[in-house]
Amino acid sequence: MTIWEMLAVFLAGISAGTINTIVGSGTLITFPVLLATGLPPVTATVSNALGLIPGSVSGAIGYRAELVGQGRRILRLGVAALVGGLCGATLLLLLPSTAFETIVPVLVVLALVLVILQPRLAKAVQARRARTGTTARPDGGPLLFTGLLLASVYGGYFTAAQGIIYLSLMGMLLDDTLQRLNAVKNVLAAVVNGVAALFFLFVAEFDWTAVVLIAVGSAIGGQIGAKVGRRLPPTALRAIVVVVGVVAIVQLLVRRYG
Repeated sequence: MTIWEMLAVFLAGISAGTINTIVGSGTLITFPVLLATGLPPVTATVSNALGLIPGSVSGAIGYRAELVGQGRRILRLGVAALVGGLCGATLLLLLPSTAFETIVPVLVVLALVLVILQPRLAKAVQARRARTGTTARPDGGPLLFTGLLLASVYGGYFTAAQGIIYLSLMGMLLDDTLQRLNAVKNVLAAVVNGVAALFFLFVAEFDWTAVVLIAVGSAIGGQIGAKVGRRLPPTALRAIVVVVGVVAIVQLLVRRYG
């Protein structure tokens, strides 16, 4: 990497760590930057997964007050994250690179659609609960466990917007504040990234320069996100994620078909 590419990766790591802590989808920033430096998609993905671990841990520490009293919930949902993340990492290496390059733009599109529709979906579920007089289960029940398991498979395969998916599922199926759910999301993301990266360490190729730059940047970003995230308008964050996601999709399609 040139010095300017290294600076871009480092700044992308800070941005990703910040956004991941607040809402998720930071990979939509780091992944296209890594591709722009010339890394192959699979190498970029595994390097990104390892590099974002410090950011996830940093964000979880920043939200430690909101984690109080959620130990049982985290243990239960963490199992789904652990199993799903390992399955997703395995799929990444079993599928051919051409399949990976074809699937990723579709996953990013689905993630962006979810980013846009999540507030409406959450309101619709809450309105339905009000009409039927039902309440959300403390642990979300089998439906949330299954949903997070599948989301973690996706997260282990390609981490972009997994935090958005976690928040959407928990927001619809758990009766709790967004900040407390966001704290759980940060822990689950750390579990998925951690188990995937541990798996990749033994079987995949990393770009260690990218890993170190993203790791340091995301750790800094995790603290920034934990401190200032509550002050940022959700609409503005969603707009930023959508813009970055569109750029990522364009880059992926150009790389695949250009």
